[in-house]
Amino acid sequence: MATIVIADDHNVIRQGLRALLTEQPDFEVVGEARDGIEAISQVESLHPDVLVLDMIMPGFNGIEVIRR
Repeated sequence: MATIVIADDHNVIRQGLRALLTEQPDFEVVGEARDGIEAISQVESLHPDVLVLDMIMPGFNGIEVIRR
């Protein structure tokens, strides 16, 4: 099972991605983040296999999240 964190500043996008991903038997969404700072925190604490990342978010943008 692949664990996933979704990071996007738009709630409707996070909800839609979660709905699509949780329908798949091999995926488990383990966390969500509203900005780059939360994304880094979620990755550090949850150690997901995959981070679905918006590139333009408050806090840190997607590129900065990847760097950190």
